[in-house]
Amino acid sequence: MNLVRALVLGVLQGATEFLPVSSSGHLVLVPWLLGWESPGIAFDAVVHWGTALAVIVYFWEDWVSLVGAALRSLRDIGSPRGNPGPDAAELSRRSLAWLIVLGTVPGVLAGYFLEDFFERMFGRPIVAAAFLLVTAALLAVSERIGRRERELRELGWVDVLVVGIGQALAIFPGISRSGSTIAAGLVQGMKREPAARFSFLLATPIILGAGLLKVVELGRMGGLLTQAPILIAGFVAAAVVGFGCIHFLLQYLQRRRLYPFAVYCALVGIFSLLVSVVR
Repeated sequence: MNLVRALVLGVLQGATEFLPVSSSGHLVLVPWLLGWESPGIAFDAVVHWGTALAVIVYFWEDWVSLVGAALRSLRDIGSPRGNPGPDAAELSRRSLAWLIVLGTVPGVLAGYFLEDFFERMFGRPIVAAAFLLVTAALLAVSERIGRRERELRELGWVDVLVVGIGQALAIFPGISRSGSTIAAGLVQGMKREPAARFSFLLATPIILGAGLLKVVELGRMGGLLTQAPILIAGFVAAAVVGFGCIHFLLQYLQRRRLYPFAVYCALVGIFSLLVSVVR
């Protein structure tokens, strides 16, 4: 893969990681449709890491608050009884921090136990195309049945596990991580913008972890230096474009629905399936 293709795929990753249209599906289908060689799991992981940087930078105040709240909750476990307890705002931050940890568990377990299976799926464009249709269905159904009444602070552990399972399903290429988690939030009665915000926060730890593991693996194989320019180009492009797309989607969902993204996923999935038949 040359530098120009790395930039194109990095931009593609940044644009599709946070928009609910499946970045992994696009990273499988676009090279296949254009006749490019597959970027590989290492490149996919590094550009995902770029989008993780984007979400950390965008929500840096939230992350400082959440990490601090989690650490204080651990500190207070061994503190003497009778000390003044945390106020309502602090309790809310602590709760959200540990709910993010809980919601990450299904994705971690799926990635750990089914890693080889999911990696094989990345070599099958027809699978990615079919799962784009699943993403389209998830978006349309959740938009249709979601009550859109609840705020982020009203989430409980059952709600978070449902969203976490949605994130675990997004390991399949073609199922959008943001799409499946936002859809799960809407099904739990959340409003669109809070559902998207929680989706982005929940995605950060698992994207960072997966990217780090793949970079370490590539380094052990001795291919990190030779691929460094390509990986850096993809990383930077994904981070910059991803930052812009986070802002766009949060603004968009305050007033608009998910149906256009569902239609897009359906059209791309159907087109890719037709191309696979013709070929």
